[in-house]
Amino acid sequence: MSSQSQQHKDSADEQQSSSFTSHDGEEPILTLEQLRKYYPVKGGILNRTVSQVKAVDGVTLDIERGETLGLVGESGCGKSTLGKTVLRLIEPTAGKIWFDGSDITGASRSELRDIRQDLQFIFQDPASSLNPRMSVAELIQEPMKCLTDWPAEKRENRTLELIREVGLNDSHLSRAPHAFSGGQQQRIAIARALAVNPKLIIADEPTSALDVSVQAKILNLLDDLQDEYDLTYLFISHDLSVVKHICDRVAVMYLGELAELASTSDLFEDPKHPYTKALLSAVPEASERSKSDRILLEGDVPSPQNPPTGCRYHTRCQEYIGSVCEEIDPQLKEIDGANQCACHHYTDTSEAPNLPGER
Repeated sequence: MSSQSQQHKDSADEQQSSSFTSHDGEEPILTLEQLRKYYPVKGGILNRTVSQVKAVDGVTLDIERGETLGLVGESGCGKSTLGKTVLRLIEPTAGKIWFDGSDITGASRSELRDIRQDLQFIFQDPASSLNPRMSVAELIQEPMKCLTDWPAEKRENRTLELIREVGLNDSHLSRAPHAFSGGQQQRIAIARALAVNPKLIIADEPTSALDVSVQAKILNLLDDLQDEYDLTYLFISHDLSVVKHICDRVAVMYLGELAELASTSDLFEDPKHPYTKALLSAVPEASERSKSDRILLEGDVPSPQNPPTGCRYHTRCQEYIGSVCEEIDPQLKEIDGANQCACHHYTDTSEAPNLPGER
């Protein structure tokens, strides 16, 4: 990276990190400040670190209380890694994680025990996330035993309440997870996530393994539970039709960075970033889509081990405007109210090198 590009990035990072209060003045329930997660790549006779896979690279993000924030992008863009890093299932390489007003980035194991009562996770594959040796009752009560000091009677009453809330019945509590369908297993996983009355739930592709009819039931269930328990969701998905149905705002991720952040209605009606436009153009529609409306991306997704310099999307971008795209990494900038986009079409490029240019 050139010195000019690095100075530009550092300046933008400082501006993004300077304030983390919501637009209505209420403190966000979750704030990510330049969060990074790198995986070392070993090589050579001495097995030294020769490179790094930049799975999450400088994500700054707020999630407001009571909202559902969707996180979308292609497979391998870092969505699931980001979600697991927030919960400290994966340790961050750098950056800050603020949850409910507290910095949990360096929280100890005992401190995380208290934090995880308020911060729960729904995994993508319900079958592999449920212990096959435990009954449904034991699965739902396990987080209560680990994270609370509730007496047995309260745990049992809470288990009965939850199994009914998710659309199952008392007779299911004695069964093992393999006795249920995929949709029922996901309901059990949701009940387990709700067991300790969390404030925020990270749902990682919670409907991707389910049939369309079952997906709708799970989404409606999540929506109803949010209203009843005043929940906040970080909803990770690659299915834009699902995101459109359930989310209040959407963050678009590409190669470990955020490309766009906007309200759901604005993002679907008037996407700003070229990558967002390409994603939306690929959403199947009931009516026949004109071939001219479909944006076909050229080339393969670059490796997160060696991402392109400047804008990481410039090697595939249909709106490339010159070498500024190759030299300077654009940062998220407010362009329309609370909506943000990281694209040089919306940044000041007056001091950028060699503008304009062609590939």
